[in-house]
Amino acid sequence: MSEEVKTPEGPAAPGPEAPTPDGEAVRQHKEMTLLEHLGDLRNCLVRSVIAVGVGFGLCYAWAKPIFHFLMEPAIRFLPPKSTFIYTSLPEGFFTYMKVALVAGVFAAAPYIFYQIWKFVAPGLYQDERKWLIPIGAASGLFFTSGAAFAYYIVFPWAFEFFMTYADEFITPMPALNDYLSLTLTLLFAFGIIFELPLFIFFLARLGIVNSKQLRKARRWAILAAFVVAAVVTPTPDAIGQCLMAGPLIILYEVGVWVAYFFGKERIARREAKKNLPAPTGGQAPPPPPPAPGPPPGSDDSGQTPPANP
Repeated sequence: MSEEVKTPEGPAAPGPEAPTPDGEAVRQHKEMTLLEHLGDLRNCLVRSVIAVGVGFGLCYAWAKPIFHFLMEPAIRFLPPKSTFIYTSLPEGFFTYMKVALVAGVFAAAPYIFYQIWKFVAPGLYQDERKWLIPIGAASGLFFTSGAAFAYYIVFPWAFEFFMTYADEFITPMPALNDYLSLTLTLLFAFGIIFELPLFIFFLARLGIVNSKQLRKARRWAILAAFVVAAVVTPTPDAIGQCLMAGPLIILYEVGVWVAYFFGKERIARREAKKNLPAPTGGQAPPPPPPAPGPPPGSDDSGQTPPANP
């Protein structure tokens, strides 16, 4: 008879990670090292820079029409003899370069925000990563909406206010570089402000904030909105501050509701309710049966006393 050789039992060797449908290994429950985080950050930065470069190359051919589009809100309120000027020889060239660069950033904004959310994806659960593409698209949409609000609402009112100081002795002659700096500051400021609901959504999903905390901090948020508006808006009057503080307060309230519906605590409570066993037949489950008592004829210890002789 041949003897059976028994191998000592031990822990099974770890097998390869199960591949996902797209061929990449699932990295759930695996903490990333610092070098891996830096590698992901480098890849995101490189892809974003390449996207901006492509956008810059495409937008440079239309730099002049784009800059004319930016000048339209001010041209409508310029006095008849006023015009834009540049005071140094290369100023016009660099102005068009800046315009093409900013237009390229706006064109690549959805992809840039997608790369930002993709970088923070390792800190999210697997079911939360499905939000990456919608959040990237929504980020670009919100940023563009903020810039459009600044262009169509804030610019006409601000430039009309500035031109009220012109008279027969004072003729406005805006410089290209100064005008471009002012418009870009406002465009980026309103674009970033309109991202507030998405930032609150991200913080709520991580459990850093919740709707109760945001409601308690509402009065401080209103104060901060007017402080930010006073710093960013170019005009010193209250109307200009309200044009920025008003949307900021409204977006904060939207963020409160976003935190309420998509917060980590609400999602956890919803999952806990799903895991509860449902009662059968619409009736409450029957009570558990009583514990069995000692047998008849036994004392409290459960032992039967001996019979009398």
